[in-house]
Amino acid sequence: MKNTGGIRGKRGALLAGAALALCSTLVMAQAAPESLLPPGFDDPAPAPTGTAKPAPRPAPRPAPSATPAGRPAATSGTSSSVVQPLPSGDGATAPAPASGGSISRLPTLDELENLDADELDELLGLKPKFDIPPASRRSMERVGVLAASEGGLPSQALARQPASIVRASLGGIKGPMVSRWGHIMLRRALVSRLAAPEGMNPVEFATLRVKALNQLGEHSAARAVAQDVDSGNWDLNLSNAALDAFIGTSDLVGACPVSQIKGRSLEGIRWQLVRDICFAFAGQSGRAQENLNKAFRDKDASQIDVLLAQRFAGAAGGGRRAINLEWDGVTELTAWRFAIANAVGAELPEALLKDAGPYFQNIAATAPMLPLAQRAEGATIAAGRGVMSSSAMVDLYSQIYAQGEGAGGESLTASNLRAAYVATDPAARVKAINDVWGATQTDYSRYVLTAYAAARITPSEDLADNAPKLLASMLTAGLDADALSWAQIVPQGSQGWALLALAQPQRPSPVTGSQLSTFIGDDDSEGQRKSQFLLAGLAGLGRIDDATQASASSDLGVDLSRGTKWSQLIDSAAQVNNPALVAYLAGVGMQGSGWDKMTARHLYHIVSALNRVGMSAEARMIAAEAVARG
Repeated sequence: MKNTGGIRGKRGALLAGAALALCSTLVMAQAAPESLLPPGFDDPAPAPTGTAKPAPRPAPRPAPSATPAGRPAATSGTSSSVVQPLPSGDGATAPAPASGGSISRLPTLDELENLDADELDELLGLKPKFDIPPASRRSMERVGVLAASEGGLPSQALARQPASIVRASLGGIKGPMVSRWGHIMLRRALVSRLAAPEGMNPVEFATLRVKALNQLGEHSAARAVAQDVDSGNWDLNLSNAALDAFIGTSDLVGACPVSQIKGRSLEGIRWQLVRDICFAFAGQSGRAQENLNKAFRDKDASQIDVLLAQRFAGAAGGGRRAINLEWDGVTELTAWRFAIANAVGAELPEALLKDAGPYFQNIAATAPMLPLAQRAEGATIAAGRGVMSSSAMVDLYSQIYAQGEGAGGESLTASNLRAAYVATDPAARVKAINDVWGATQTDYSRYVLTAYAAARITPSEDLADNAPKLLASMLTAGLDADALSWAQIVPQGSQGWALLALAQPQRPSPVTGSQLSTFIGDDDSEGQRKSQFLLAGLAGLGRIDDATQASASSDLGVDLSRGTKWSQLIDSAAQVNNPALVAYLAGVGMQGSGWDKMTARHLYHIVSALNRVGMSAEARMIAAEAVARG
């Protein structure tokens, strides 16, 4: 056990010093103040000796007269210093003189003995009120990290919208999207630099977006949005949502500013442990270890959670003993345990990792401290959802190829991916791409991995059988121009044709009934889901006439015109040309574990609304993805 006698002694000295300081205040309040200047500086000059006369004192300067309006002030030969006024705010307020303060609220010595370190800091004024100087504080008129000039949505898109609708749409995002492109579209809308809707506090608006991003598995983006708000403006809800983002990125130190400012107003064992970690990184290692030892003894949290916090706090450099992590009896892998174990390089038991769910796999994909094999396993989830881009996937497998056999079974995939790029024979490159996909049903993340390799394949009649999968792969990265080069290769009414009919930016003529009937006749998907999605996508993009739509709807047994409260809201948002609200409502309608949860009617309203508010690229990619994955 750690010897805490020294710490208690130091604390006793601190309390004694505090009591002395308070007693000194009493004395100063009753007696004349003592000069702080060196001897002689505030004493009158001694009278001169001898016969020399004292130097005459200068005559007082007359007070300046007011300058008449419209006349410039006269200049003199002497210059005076210009003092710039301090900005308004907490930091610009001068402290009240000690002699004028009240002594009625000073604690007694017995009360001081019972104060803990946090309460003593509050009493002595040592607790910080803000972490940013007044002149550097940021306005909350617009919050976000992606400006309109950088690809974000217009900043005033929600300024005049009812707060209740925005609150309901953001609060309704509870899980991942069925669509990869829907996820990408929603992430862009959530991180855009936007003004809060009418009647909503900007902090609440930021909180709702941070929570939604966490639900999508976009913890890095959630952390960025939260940190765009000064810590002094955070409330309890934003603090808790931001803590989820910090844990999701294994960045516990990122929570230190708000932890120091808000202190004990942030309730819960997680915040208690974070505060102690932050004490260590602020140079108060003794205080941190004492608090964590107490939490361990009092069993305020699970022992493994406290031990992990002690290991993290020891990384600040002030720890005096090694922390042994005892995993015996730990049967559950939590976000806290996963985050800190990754941050401190502790190896998690295989039994816990084996049952890790999608949340942990998604985080592992983008965690640079983890082994490449573990990251590749997580990339299966992250790339399919839209968290990882095709370029990020290629970078990951390039590292796996460079590492060689040390990356496990993914080394073969990395070798096949390299051959897909560098093989001289087009047929050999296509074979390498197929090897990456695998002989069984292809995971969608593999299409993401091969997108740019597929775009390098020259269209050829000999490769027509591979066209549907190659096109689906290209469209995961939005490579519609490369995909359209296959337009003369794919037969009318095939799946390749359907993907191009949806993905092309402009279509000179509507899809004919015979083309659509050919696709429907060859569709062997469950419940002809692909045909229903194709019909919904074409109708939403306006690429089919009313007669053909009515006939196909009758054949497939779908009614795209039937509305719900949600469809009325998203259609109304599209009518007033509000892309941000359309994106949020589309996110509500695209939640689910797979495309079997999506209906053609929902897809139609989403594609139609996005297309009408100028987000046609996202609308086209979502529609094409629906057919590819349906």
